[in-house]
Amino acid sequence: MSRVRPDQVRQITSLGGGPIGAGWAAHFLAQGYDVTSYLHDPSEEQAFHNVVDTAWVSLEALGLAQGASRERLTITNDLEEAVSEAQFVQESAPENLPLKQSLYKQLGDLVPEDVVISSSTSGLTMTDIQKHCSTPERTVVGHPFNPPYLLPLVEIVGGEKSSPDAVKWACDFYQAASKAPLVLNKEVPGFIATRLQEALWREALHMVANGEATPQQIDTALIHGPAPRMALMGQCLAFHVACGEGGMATNLDQFGPTLKLPWTRLKAPEPTKKLRDRMVNGCNEMAAGRHFKDLAAERDRGIVAVLNAINASQKRSG
Repeated sequence: MSRVRPDQVRQITSLGGGPIGAGWAAHFLAQGYDVTSYLHDPSEEQAFHNVVDTAWVSLEALGLAQGASRERLTITNDLEEAVSEAQFVQESAPENLPLKQSLYKQLGDLVPEDVVISSSTSGLTMTDIQKHCSTPERTVVGHPFNPPYLLPLVEIVGGEKSSPDAVKWACDFYQAASKAPLVLNKEVPGFIATRLQEALWREALHMVANGEATPQQIDTALIHGPAPRMALMGQCLAFHVACGEGGMATNLDQFGPTLKLPWTRLKAPEPTKKLRDRMVNGCNEMAAGRHFKDLAAERDRGIVAVLNAINASQKRSG
């Protein structure tokens, strides 16, 4: 095996022209890599550049790595050309299992055999994706959080035929690429972060469906309640600290029995038209006519400020 060291990677191939694929390309460019982006259809190019344009504003605010430049981007519609010189492949094709299986069948033969192929999939398992791949041992999931050019998390897990060495290599590479890699113990539907997010989303939909809260009330409660605390301590450590010297033991002993009902009572709500309309109307009211580009820019500016604050806090505590 002549696989390049994770910290020596220079040439990256990003597959996909959507927000995730373009977001990954922007992140890697900002880290000083040479990036080849494969777009299935030439008509995707303008939308691709729009995402990179938006991302670059925030990436500059965070600070670009030495040598970072958008001039180091190459776009092609030829898959074989896109992967021919790759030292790492980040795949962000649509969430369609037959499509991904077909793509990985091609990648297994086209990508140099010593190169790790990582999927951005948010819901499919690598065991299923790699089913028809001739070299499944070097395929892994590298699931980002959106937008991938700002949020550091990457959840990493292999499939049944993935090599532990490939998983380890991917983790080391993402670390070198200024991400926050999290290797899962095993394949889990929805991974970790998405499952937690979906639980929150399920509760929000129930409250809207039952007329208990509006989308604006839910977002206000999160923004001014648990969100700032969770940005620094997550969920478990925050609850541990919240109960003073007794920590998590006090939390579970005192509150666990009373929380059993909320933990277990709700299944996913029915996606009725009434619920759909309440959510759509509520979000449109919050958007107040602002274009999605303006909302995304506002979101990104805020995330940059939060990330800078977290980094500063960690440096002081370190």
